[in-house]
Amino acid sequence: FNEIDMSAVKALRARHQDAFVARHGVKLGFMSFFTRAVISALEVVPQLNHEIRGQDIIERDYKDIGIAIGGGKGLVVPVMRNAELLSLAGIELTIADYAARAQTKKLDLSELEGGTFTISNGGVYGSLLSTPIVNPPQSGVLGLHAIQDRPVVIDGEITVRPMMYVALTYDHRLVDGREAVTFLKHVKDCVE
Repeated sequence: FNEIDMSAVKALRARHQDAFVARHGVKLGFMSFFTRAVISALEVVPQLNHEIRGQDIIERDYKDIGIAIGGGKGLVVPVMRNAELLSLAGIELTIADYAARAQTKKLDLSELEGGTFTISNGGVYGSLLSTPIVNPPQSGVLGLHAIQDRPVVIDGEITVRPMMYVALTYDHRLVDGREAVTFLKHVKDCVE
């Protein structure tokens, strides 16, 4: 677990939202920032992008990121193929497409298979803190939670900041605690 000060991302979104929507036809959400942060963290801790298949460890140099989305009858996890090649706009457009098609049950089964890592945002439903479940054969899942204004100490002064708890669940056969903390701290640093 860790917590992320969302001040910088919120300010960036407020500053660029109108231009982003005008240019791309989709809102600049939080998920694209977290997806880019996860991609960067997977470069630092590649074990979280691996899987165990039988007695073998399968290593990947691509990032097929599953994004948990509320569908018509529950949660589905469509996969953004080669997410490392997508811009923030590309990520947001892909998520918007998946979300629209999830509501109408138009996702293809092939779009739900083969992810190498998952991001789940329980915060959109009000979750403050939870432990997401790894989607086998993946070795990790990042859980995002609700953003809340909380008092924090910065430079010895108490101030209020928009804070988000994040959680990483991982397969301990591939990832140890040091690597997990390194990954989660890297995500935090990227977003902040």
